[in-house]
Amino acid sequence: MTSTPEIRTPDPRPRPAGPVPSEPRAARFERELAELKIPDPAAGRTALWARLGGVLMALGIVLGIVGYLTAHTATDALVQRDALALGLGGIASSVVGSALFLRYSLTHFLRFWMARQSFDLAQLADRLHEKEAQHGSEPR
Repeated sequence: MTSTPEIRTPDPRPRPAGPVPSEPRAARFERELAELKIPDPAAGRTALWARLGGVLMALGIVLGIVGYLTAHTATDALVQRDALALGLGGIASSVVGSALFLRYSLTHFLRFWMARQSFDLAQLADRLHEKEAQHGSEPR
């Protein structure tokens, strides 16, 4: 059975612009994450693809070794050719598995990084806005 990721919609109620002073940082971070509409990684689909990539890498290495050993121990040319095809299939499986594993592992990491970067930039903007508000009344 496949599970579909939960799609959260932003709260339609109007909010004041800027940070809400009484709102804790964690709650504000969760609210801003919901507004970014980042898919929920708990759906497990990315983890499934990453695991599949890891299995394909391992299977490809095993097939490559089996093909190599079979090709070098066989005396019949037909068996050697079959073993070479098996070894090349293993190499292709390893390359595809590596690409899948790398893509979905990086996706998971970069999703978190992007959310964290967004949060840090929002904090920086808030601090700059507060500093500008404090020094805004002073003449330059």
